[in-house]
Amino acid sequence: MDAREFKELAYQEISTIVKSISNPHRLEIIDVLSNGEKSVEQIAGETNMNIANASQHLQTLKRSKWVKSRREKNFIYYALKNQYAFAIWKTIREFARLQLPEINSAVDNYRKGIKIRTTKFADAESLQPYSIVDARPMREYNEGHLDNALSLSSRDSFPANRNMLVYSRGPFCTLADDLVLKLKEEGFSAYRIEEGFRDLAK
Repeated sequence: MDAREFKELAYQEISTIVKSISNPHRLEIIDVLSNGEKSVEQIAGETNMNIANASQHLQTLKRSKWVKSRREKNFIYYALKNQYAFAIWKTIREFARLQLPEINSAVDNYRKGIKIRTTKFADAESLQPYSIVDARPMREYNEGHLDNALSLSSRDSFPANRNMLVYSRGPFCTLADDLVLKLKEEGFSAYRIEEGFRDLAK
């Protein structure tokens, strides 16, 4: 094998991996799996796909080494292959937001439309006193959460005299938005943290 042949082989293999995520549904699946393992049924429900389509996309991602799977009784569970899969997704996401201002405009317009306030985690000190709330499902919370973050299971005892700073899975996840709206309806002062758990976790 000469130099040109090995280069063509290397770039061809890499392009196969890149090509496998050039689909909006697969990118959303990677985003969903960034916060932990999920069954095909859970992935289908969270991405608004039917189970057959979700399974087909997952098989494509598995063949190209983005995800791995395991079987438990009658269910198949998927997870990201390793930490590099999330790191690559985060880099693509942030690069796209930097290069394509319409993405940030869409995010901003959506949150302005539903009238919620946002804050970056680094700016949270200006909102003291505050409590941090994890809006993700309990399974994800139990697998890992920010220090001192309150879970949905403790919602009945949220302190009323503090700003409630809510995070979820990432900038495109609406779980935090939904919880902020519910807290506002209940009389809380609530903000959405712009970053997601994986962005902030040490």
